[in-house]
Amino acid sequence: MVKLSGTISQFRKINALVAGDFMVDKYTYGKIDRISPEAPVPVLNILKEEYKAGGAGNVLLNLMSLGANVTALGRVGDDITSQILINSFKSANVDTNYLFLQKSFKTPLKNRFLVENHQLLRVDDELIIENTNELEKNIFLNFENILKNIDVITISDYGKGFLSKSLLSSLIFFANNKNIPVIVDPKGNDFSKYRDAFLIKPNLKEAYTAANLNLNEDLTLVAKKLLDQTKAKYLMITRSEKGVSLFYEDVRNDFKVVSKDVKDVTGAGDSVLAMMSFSIANKIDVNTACQLSNIIASIAIEQVGCSQVNMEQFIKRLVEQDGESKIFDIEHIDVLKKILVDKPFSLLALRTNKMSNLLFKTIKNMSKKNFLIIYLVHDNVDDDFIEILLSLDEVNFIILDSENLKKVCIEIHPKNILLLDDDKLTEIEHFDVFEEHLLQK
Repeated sequence: MVKLSGTISQFRKINALVAGDFMVDKYTYGKIDRISPEAPVPVLNILKEEYKAGGAGNVLLNLMSLGANVTALGRVGDDITSQILINSFKSANVDTNYLFLQKSFKTPLKNRFLVENHQLLRVDDELIIENTNELEKNIFLNFENILKNIDVITISDYGKGFLSKSLLSSLIFFANNKNIPVIVDPKGNDFSKYRDAFLIKPNLKEAYTAANLNLNEDLTLVAKKLLDQTKAKYLMITRSEKGVSLFYEDVRNDFKVVSKDVKDVTGAGDSVLAMMSFSIANKIDVNTACQLSNIIASIAIEQVGCSQVNMEQFIKRLVEQDGESKIFDIEHIDVLKKILVDKPFSLLALRTNKMSNLLFKTIKNMSKKNFLIIYLVHDNVDDDFIEILLSLDEVNFIILDSENLKKVCIEIHPKNILLLDDDKLTEIEHFDVFEEHLLQK
């Protein structure tokens, strides 16, 4: 896991193209006080309404949460729903120049009616039709501009008709010629339309359906059939709370999800797709990208509905899942700085090798509102003492090297500093005093 922390420091701003079926998710919240006199059905009194980007839009928002610049490639109708979608994208600084208008098409709207956070009904307002020849021709003519400066293409297929075989074939062909990896979240029972993609990411049910095999068949056989059919370099099968399995050539690697509380697996697939795309765009190897994607999935399944996981949440979980990741050296310092941007942190300097009630109490109090970093002043710190500190949830990070601590504190000053010297606790008012006296081991 320490190696994974070092990998995070390789993350940079990337340019992603999300191609797929964009739609709007509407949430209608209300209350029910009576039954209709017209029919034996409840009457919903509307309290509030919310609109969110759905379908490929949720993948797009997940990529933005990780720090990507995103361009949308899709189709909208000439309707109010498309205006809601485009306005929400523009407010988030999404490039919407390649959301093409097809007047005969209806922008999909999924309206969920909820009472006390329980879904009562979902109404889908959509029209599944093929692209017009004029629309596809317009896209083909714009491929050079669409793919300019793009690092990765993420395809999110919801089977609404936009991602035709001809469009996918041309898009993947152009991408491969430009060495742009294509990551696909597929739909349907024919994966041959994604031929030559870099990576295809079906869920377990989709994989068995596309392979036309029974659920009692070995998953490795399913993967082999799909890889032969699609000629994709990698196949990544998501298995909800059981994790993901990665297949390529004759290799199978399984990655388990470590989650605190599984609430809803709905948004996990989009989070995984976004992290895979973000990682591959940053030239991170696919096995490591799967591990990173699994960690982000562990956060997504603890949330209800399709919500986005940001980089701060992700890095915190990475640290939580392995205590050794709490020890940051020069390789991981960029990760620490990313977490602490706009976040107050407390610094506890220890000139002691022993556990005490005072130490536990101090750690508990300092960690209540802020991130807690512990700096071990002495070089000859007992290994067992460090292990105990690492096991404490209240301790976010431990820094052993004074130069690393300087680099963090120069850019992000601690909100408060305490020095614990055996049984004596001292508050250090100014960082320059701390720097002058305490950083000298």
